[in-house]
Amino acid sequence: MGTFPLLSVIIPNWNGKRFLEECIGSLRDQTFQDFEAILVDNGSTDGSAQFVEERYGGFVQIIRMEKNLGFTGGNNVGIRAAKGEYIVLLNNDTWTDSRWLEELVKAVDCDPMAGMWGSKIYSYDKKDQIEAVGELIYWDGLSRARGQFEPDQGQYEEMEEIFFPPGCGAMYRKRVFDEVGLFDEDFFAYADDAEIGIRARLAGWKSLYVPRAILYHKNSGTGGQYSPFKAFYVERNRFWITLKYFPLALLLLSPFFTFYRFTFQAYGAVTHRGAAGKFTKNYSPWRLIWILLRAYGSGFQGLPNMWKKRRMLKSMRKASYGEIFNWFKRYGIGAKEISLRN
Repeated sequence: MGTFPLLSVIIPNWNGKRFLEECIGSLRDQTFQDFEAILVDNGSTDGSAQFVEERYGGFVQIIRMEKNLGFTGGNNVGIRAAKGEYIVLLNNDTWTDSRWLEELVKAVDCDPMAGMWGSKIYSYDKKDQIEAVGELIYWDGLSRARGQFEPDQGQYEEMEEIFFPPGCGAMYRKRVFDEVGLFDEDFFAYADDAEIGIRARLAGWKSLYVPRAILYHKNSGTGGQYSPFKAFYVERNRFWITLKYFPLALLLLSPFFTFYRFTFQAYGAVTHRGAAGKFTKNYSPWRLIWILLRAYGSGFQGLPNMWKKRRMLKSMRKASYGEIFNWFKRYGIGAKEISLRN
């Protein structure tokens, strides 16, 4: 394993000082040590960069940005600076098992067409509860973590193909970014892993779930798990995903799927079930409606740009429309489940 090519572990950070000791400390204790660690500090004002420099200066390369570039922009800065042949993305609000990198590295030879590898992600607060073992997608482009909120009863112990990995702890071949491009910085945050994952799948790359690559995640520790910030970007960005990548027939049908989803989410907001219900425990339903209106306003404002990108990416596509529809059957999730699951 010592001859394996260099890994570059990239940690985007914005005012996450409270998370960094545990995150970087667990990274320093990895059994696999042939990697470089890069912290991209997105204009933090909480002393994050200074803390890392004082505590981990010889271990972590720090790139200081003057402003917050988001998850997408921060990762892109790190990827451009990376020397490794494999890129590992790690959220600042995570804690990794000591064999995490070793297990990801072991999985590389399992499939030569795999360009993305996902971890077994547990809830930080409930260590026996699964947060994600891959991602699922609804017919309107909204994605949801596979296995989320399930107790771990050994049901996800086999390595298998997944649609794409959650971006809070994933490994990519550098070649994937060389071929399909970097993260779309217009997305800023949320659904960015879906956007790059779908783009890579369309270009012919596969993704594998690695059950022994374990990490723990404080879900949305930086952005807030059920916050207005997250609600806005999740809804706007899933709309942009449909514009960039969906076959025309599915794109035209997606508003009907969205309306159907909204009926379940409205029920969830009233009964305090699902993400909408958890949001309305702290904010009014009218606040949620206003955020959705803003999200669609921003989404339609960006429509010409996304359509231009759709046309530019068309030449890169290798997957047939039949394959794309099969992804929704294989990795799909229904409106009720994506809206009401607690």
